[in-house]
Amino acid sequence: MKKIFGVILSIIVIPYIVVSGFVTDEKISDLRFYYVDNLYVRVLRSKSNVIENVPLESYVEGVVAGEMPIEFDDEALKAQSVAARTYVLKQMDNNKLKDYDVVDTVMNQVYLDSNELKEKYSDIEIDKIKKIVSATKGEYLTYNNEIAQALFFSTSVGKTENSEEVFSEAVPYLVSVDSSWDEDVSPVFNDSKKFKLNNFLSLLNLKSNNKVVTKVLETTSTGRIKKIIINEREFSGSDVYKNLGLRSTYFKIEQEGEYVIVYTKGYGHGVGMSQYGALAMARRGHNYNEILNYYYKGTELKKV
Repeated sequence: MKKIFGVILSIIVIPYIVVSGFVTDEKISDLRFYYVDNLYVRVLRSKSNVIENVPLESYVEGVVAGEMPIEFDDEALKAQSVAARTYVLKQMDNNKLKDYDVVDTVMNQVYLDSNELKEKYSDIEIDKIKKIVSATKGEYLTYNNEIAQALFFSTSVGKTENSEEVFSEAVPYLVSVDSSWDEDVSPVFNDSKKFKLNNFLSLLNLKSNNKVVTKVLETTSTGRIKKIIINEREFSGSDVYKNLGLRSTYFKIEQEGEYVIVYTKGYGHGVGMSQYGALAMARRGHNYNEILNYYYKGTELKKV
């Protein structure tokens, strides 16, 4: 009987000693990322201002549906699934002490709940989304054993951007890569907006004038505008982009009489994975892991 008691005691006590000795408080907090079915994302719904607890994989389904066209090739959609999951895991890790992890808009990632999915997609399309996400269940990207910052955007200008040229922080896996194939597949690779002269000046809070004179002061390595002078006033490229509602900071301003036309190239901030670039790569036969490795240099695919 004593032997049996000793065996039982060793079964209980020894694992406890091992865990207590080698798992720190910090490690214990990381255990929440070990089991994908137990993970919930705290999503702040922008319309209701209510925080909802959404199962991780359901959240990823809602983001894939909200961020990438359903008609995209499967491998591109899988790459989007991993990028979306990685992004939210990073947010969850960063926002432990906050009330919520993400907002359901482009401020973080566009998320559609089950009711919104049914309004936008057919049952067949929803089934496709679920199968795509299920195929990558729990998968996310890391760099040096840390969750990666998996930024993504719609369409490049022919190349993606170095993170430090857009967000001021150099990230080793968010570096400029060729994405010239975007032009072949993206309907928004080139765009233009036409403004009445007075409206253009008003949107930029400039004085009334019959002319628009510009001078580019600084660009990124791919040609996106960082600083520009318009009618003797200096702007950042992002200010012009926001005030005029442009697709990107790669723009050219031309005046035609009483109108001003702004020509743009690309769509989005340009850092990380180009969604239309992922589509082009998928059509060329690349799988989602190859797409992710291309746009997020040096990252490793892991599974919760």
